[in-house]
Amino acid sequence: MSVSVSQVIPLKINYKTMEDFRKFREYGLEELAMLDDLEANLIEDNTNSPFFGIYDGNKLIGRMSLYEIEKKYDQYFIPSQYHYELFKLEILPEYRGKGYGTALVEYALSLGRPIKTNARNASDDFWVKMGFKPAKYVNQRDRGENPYLWHPEGL
Repeated sequence: MSVSVSQVIPLKINYKTMEDFRKFREYGLEELAMLDDLEANLIEDNTNSPFFGIYDGNKLIGRMSLYEIEKKYDQYFIPSQYHYELFKLEILPEYRGKGYGTALVEYALSLGRPIKTNARNASDDFWVKMGFKPAKYVNQRDRGENPYLWHPEGL
């Protein structure tokens, strides 16, 4: 099975998306933050959403958040840049290892802006394979996170 960037779609901010997110829920703060984030943005169906996903039929099987970070808030790129923060990339367990995570990240890369993410759950090798480089750890800035950065060619 081949997975492509074209399968990645923006997720609508609505109650169906909220229900789909419950299938991803684990028992940690990171998972609760994703649901809290959706609830905080739950306004109407056509609101511009930071959430992107991949479906298998009608089932949401992979998701990520992609937040726009203004240049004035950038703490990772020199010189400071308008960039994305890729947060909470997750694929349902039975779909892992089939290219869905790669397709989500390739979608983010296709937008052509620098990206900052945090390697979670021993995912460092995945981020390196996707072209990200570990950021120099700064205790006060990173506070236990494991930041990785990606720059588009020519920037």
